[in-house]
Amino acid sequence: MTRPAIAVTGLGLVTAAGIGVTANREVIWSGTPTARRDPKLAGLPVDISCTVPGFDPARHVGRRSELSHDRFVQLALTAAAEAITDAGLDPSTWDGARVGVVIGCGLGGVSTWERQHHQLLGSGPETVSALLIPMLVPNMVAGHLAIRFGATGPNFVTATACASGATAIGSAMSLLRDDLCDIVLTGGAEAGVSPLIVTGFARMGALSGRLDDPAAASRPFDVDRDGFVVGEGSGILVLEREADARARGATVRARVAGYGSSADAHHMTAPDPTGAGATRALSAALADAGLGTADVDHVNAHGTSTPLNDVTEARMLRRMLGDRPSVTSVKGVVGHSLGAAGAIEAAVTALTVQQASVPPTANLDSLDPEIELDVVAKTARAQPVGVAVSNSFGFGGQNAVLVFTA
Repeated sequence: MTRPAIAVTGLGLVTAAGIGVTANREVIWSGTPTARRDPKLAGLPVDISCTVPGFDPARHVGRRSELSHDRFVQLALTAAAEAITDAGLDPSTWDGARVGVVIGCGLGGVSTWERQHHQLLGSGPETVSALLIPMLVPNMVAGHLAIRFGATGPNFVTATACASGATAIGSAMSLLRDDLCDIVLTGGAEAGVSPLIVTGFARMGALSGRLDDPAAASRPFDVDRDGFVVGEGSGILVLEREADARARGATVRARVAGYGSSADAHHMTAPDPTGAGATRALSAALADAGLGTADVDHVNAHGTSTPLNDVTEARMLRRMLGDRPSVTSVKGVVGHSLGAAGAIEAAVTALTVQQASVPPTANLDSLDPEIELDVVAKTARAQPVGVAVSNSFGFGGQNAVLVFTA
């Protein structure tokens, strides 16, 4: 049986590049880095981050939002509202039982956890919020989207570390292919810029130490990269079967054609240096799309700006795809938003396909000689993109790859 084509009909983005797709397109395609000193992290060994500018929960979500939502939920609600509007959908008229929600999140409400723990230690248990648990558990991001938009179909959160958002989108595809839903709100959300989380990454040696020049700290594939910059954000995609989208006159931004996943089974935090797991995920995604390696025009790389990850990913891509596809990493602009990264990058990949334009990798001044790829740097590149791959990899050896087509 022929499987239905899955269309991206709506996009919503909230990142360090701005609130909304328009703001993100402008900053990401200009290659303007967003990392800066963060007052919330003052006094820590690493005090730089990529946070959403000008985000006001009362204005963007609702006046009582701060009483009931952790920041990761607030970001997702904002991105989802934009995505639904972009898709031309009205939640008041849809059949909620046929609308699913699948969101990726790696951490959950860490800010709530930290804040309420301080309350417990400093002022006693009677001052801890009664909403502590529903504000911090990761599944509440999907729950709140369902509540806000009346989506009563399948509802769950995927947690595959920094691959979470991509895993969610792959899972959403299956719901549509299997006719369990007609519409799925999918993507990722994370708000992990907290003192404890940043300290944890710093203790691992995963973060850039370029504190004297924060804007230049995140530099994927550059020979002088020394770690990533923690970011936050949300990327939400509205997915539908293409035939349904066409029937209602919706604009199709791109198609999600394939998904593949695998496990390295190698190490808690380091990628398998052979790239075997990532290779399996890419091969599976292309097979799922009915495509071959020679069909790939562009890769939105995981590209974290860490010494080990970038070389491992680059070697895998060179071995699998050669140097023909253009390659970029948006983490030079928006940092690494952890569980939301795969979803944000999926949205950017859909825009790349739609616009026939590849955004540059920020801060790439000197390509690491071990990275033998056509990495787009300095300025955006006009390029027809018929087939694009978006890579996402995470701690625990999690690998997830999505294929987008025009």
